[in-house]
Amino acid sequence: MIFTVLLVLTYAHVAFLEEYVIPDNIDIDDILKNDRLLTNYVNCLLDKGRCTPEGKKLKSTIPDALNSDCAKCNEKVKESVKKVLHHLIDKKPDMWNKLEAKYDPSGEFKRKYKDELAKNGIYV
Repeated sequence: MIFTVLLVLTYAHVAFLEEYVIPDNIDIDDILKNDRLLTNYVNCLLDKGRCTPEGKKLKSTIPDALNSDCAKCNEKVKESVKKVLHHLIDKKPDMWNKLEAKYDPSGEFKRKYKDELAKNGIYV
């Protein structure tokens, strides 16, 4: 019985401390430079195309990250998010607008993060 409780606590601890990471095989710059890859990821996020395992993970992570101020994001993830936001807002506004409509239809997160994004040179 004690072993079972310790096992459950161990798994709960690992789940609680889970940090969002970008897998080593994912190069954000390569994705942003490649319209086909970027479109595939965006279509995955919009439920308009097939998802890679990484795309599925990203899709399932977005709501929690938005609601928790990206509490589980390490610095590499935060920097990558800024890079992707810059790229989509500046160079792919149609994609950005569709993602924004799906993940922030009420504008709640836009209002919530507007000042933080502006500090990073991202104007939404």
